[in-house]
Amino acid sequence: MDVTFLKSLYDSPGPFASVYLDMRRAREDAPKVIELRRRARQRELAEQGAPPATIEAIARIVDEENTRRESGTLAVFAAGGEAVHYEVLPGAPLAELARYAPLPHVKPLLAQRGQPIAYLAATVDRLGGEITCVSRDGARRTIGVKPDEDFPVRKTKAGDMFRQDKQQRAAEEVWRTNAKKVAHAIVAAADDCGADVAVLAGDVRARTAVQEELPEHLQARLIDVGGAGPALDDEIARAVELKRHEQLTSLLSRFEEQLTKKGRAVEGLDGVTDALRKGQVACLFLEDRPESSTTVWTGPQPTELATSADHLRELGVADPVEDLADAALIRALAGTDGDLVLLPPESLRAESGVGALLRYVE
Repeated sequence: MDVTFLKSLYDSPGPFASVYLDMRRAREDAPKVIELRRRARQRELAEQGAPPATIEAIARIVDEENTRRESGTLAVFAAGGEAVHYEVLPGAPLAELARYAPLPHVKPLLAQRGQPIAYLAATVDRLGGEITCVSRDGARRTIGVKPDEDFPVRKTKAGDMFRQDKQQRAAEEVWRTNAKKVAHAIVAAADDCGADVAVLAGDVRARTAVQEELPEHLQARLIDVGGAGPALDDEIARAVELKRHEQLTSLLSRFEEQLTKKGRAVEGLDGVTDALRKGQVACLFLEDRPESSTTVWTGPQPTELATSADHLRELGVADPVEDLADAALIRALAGTDGDLVLLPPESLRAESGVGALLRYVE
């Protein structure tokens, strides 16, 4: 998971108010219910010492989203009297919460976003097709591919034999011409959105013709789901989840292999914080333990973190502050352009449920 989009959030010095609010509208009185939830979160922030200006900044965002009638989970972060980042996520929040702390509490946001997979879905027939691309940041684009030739599309079944053979050959040539155009559009769209997986549906002859025109590297990522029709969305979801599982399995295998060899991998808070300070971490593995109260010490810069305040002082940080370990680890990761993998509790064979693949070893 790319967390570099959080860099601008960390430009603010903090402390930060972090709020996750249920904005779903299943009931007619939803606006009033949302208002009650907002007030409850505001009280929690005030009890934790958040200044009125920062609380009011969050209230303004909630009111704006309430007016827009957005539905889902609102995640909003504020500091210094201003909202510095917010977004509406689909579905219910993993947990409604309000937290005021030195660092923003972004792990629930990332957990609800999930490991992003870019995908392409193409529905084809003998005249052309429709391609939908979704990139890792959620941007969606639909492309219609119209035929260069549209006659004849179907073979004749009876009549003059010479004419029948001629029209059959002409129909096959039209299929190939249209399939080639669709395949070229699929390749371009897959490259544009960085598709990790491609799903192909539609007419059986058209699917076969299109596949024959695709390069090997894209065929390796292609899943043919037949005619699909109304089941296409379910087939896409299955393909995306399969690819997500494959990627996770591959990353975990690499981590365990490197850890066993004492190569480019570390585990535990001491090892991982040391590697993050040096910018060594290519991929951080972190178990999502919502109830965890494990903390580390941090300084003003993203890579200023350690498991003890004395260690940070030795490194030149005058006034270390203590905060949740996951908040500090993710900030350091974003600041050094690493990737994040969030895992269920007790699923990572690593000390303290934290480990990392390294870019290099000293």
